[in-house]
Amino acid sequence: MALLVGLDAAHAGKASVIGALLIIAIADNLTDSLSVQMYQESESCEKREAVLGTLTNFATRFFVCLTFVGITALFWKHAVAAGVAWGMVLLSVMSYMIARGRNVRAISEIVKHVGTAILVIIASECIGRWLTAHVA
Repeated sequence: MALLVGLDAAHAGKASVIGALLIIAIADNLTDSLSVQMYQESESCEKREAVLGTLTNFATRFFVCLTFVGITALFWKHAVAAGVAWGMVLLSVMSYMIARGRNVRAISEIVKHVGTAILVIIASECIGRWLTAHVA
């Protein structure tokens, strides 16, 4: 969500936005997935469990990134609004599921996570605007 907003504020073109999303889907996702595996191995998880967790984490995050690529490709004029809406839905559903699993109030978890996402989105927009004003 923040990437879409920040790149839009910096007036990035469609190819740049889709390229950035694909880079995140692969490079950033691989690094994070391998970090999860390293953590699991450091906690003495079984190797099979660590590898399965890594592959599941990568596949899930890759698929989610591809949904944002699809939104951007199909709805370029409204990609930011559609991407933020879709991201907020995903974030809210995940927050709800995690809260239920932890037996805590779901609404407080959703508000906390959505609030944090809004702050990150605002920061990304400010960075994009600053880049446009001072770098481009």
